[in-house]
Amino acid sequence: MKFLRFLLFPFSIAYDIVTSVRNLMFDVGFFKENSFKTPTITVGNLSVGGTGKTPQIEYLIRLLKDKYLLAVLSRGYKRDTKKFVLLNTTSTPAEVGDEPLQYFNKFKNITVAVDTDRANGIRTLITRKNPAVILLDDAYQHRKVKSSFYILLTKYKDLFVDDFLLPTGNLRERGAGAKRANAIVVTKCPENISISEMEKIQKKLQQFKKPLFFSFISYADKTKGSNSILTKNLKDYDVLLITGIANPTPLLKHLKSLNVRFEHQEYADHHHFSKKEIEQIQQKFSKMNIENRLLLTTEKDYTRLYNRLNELNYLAIETQFIGNQKQDFDNRITSHIQDFSEA
Repeated sequence: MKFLRFLLFPFSIAYDIVTSVRNLMFDVGFFKENSFKTPTITVGNLSVGGTGKTPQIEYLIRLLKDKYLLAVLSRGYKRDTKKFVLLNTTSTPAEVGDEPLQYFNKFKNITVAVDTDRANGIRTLITRKNPAVILLDDAYQHRKVKSSFYILLTKYKDLFVDDFLLPTGNLRERGAGAKRANAIVVTKCPENISISEMEKIQKKLQQFKKPLFFSFISYADKTKGSNSILTKNLKDYDVLLITGIANPTPLLKHLKSLNVRFEHQEYADHHHFSKKEIEQIQQKFSKMNIENRLLLTTEKDYTRLYNRLNELNYLAIETQFIGNQKQDFDNRITSHIQDFSEA
């Protein structure tokens, strides 16, 4: 597979030219960037695939929701609609996408909206809800909006500086795009990452001269959904695991670390499950030992599956920062909002 992607290198050169010219046109002002008086914080990456944008957005929601009137704006990936939609209690994944619906269901007293045109989405949010802060989910390459603060995510062991442009690699744009960031977060690190390993990564990224943070994914102690059991007792269950995310490997490693017996059925990221697939999953689960079976999925997949599969559970995840970096990161965000609002 890697060899086949290498053969596509000439296409990567063409892709580089197109994206670089586009970025240059925005940088010199030939293409218009829309700025707003409301603080807008973008969370995104330079590569395709799962870098942990959803838990990072949720981290920011927890940090800010009790201090500010908060709104989250997303594209709503793989939804059936295109224009601006303000989420409500009747919204469905097909209408708004799974991540936005997860934010809406999980956090009260925040506004969640989707719009493929982020500039229009921001203007509409300001007109209709007048939020004090807007979080933009996966909008790093959406240059028509000039955010007030950019958080660039890059995955541990898959740093953007070690990658190539599409289609040879996974980069949406060349690494120089990191210069637009106000902070870089290395995500999905081992919880016990060594100081020497962090220093190696820091040397690789020091050319961009950006504040650098290291984070990891922590799993909840209990499953949520139809049942609620302590994670330490998961090993007493036969688990049928259903995933439709970009990278289920961390979850698989977590379950293995708990000595959980599980069978994994993997689907593509944001997979729309057909009626036949739902029936097949339910049939497979029904054949398992009724006394110690557990149907498990990710929190993101649960949003799409909870009303279609019986006895479905999920493990919630959270972003946490390594060591004492949390206070520094939090202060940078809150100070930016205060300074921007007072300017």
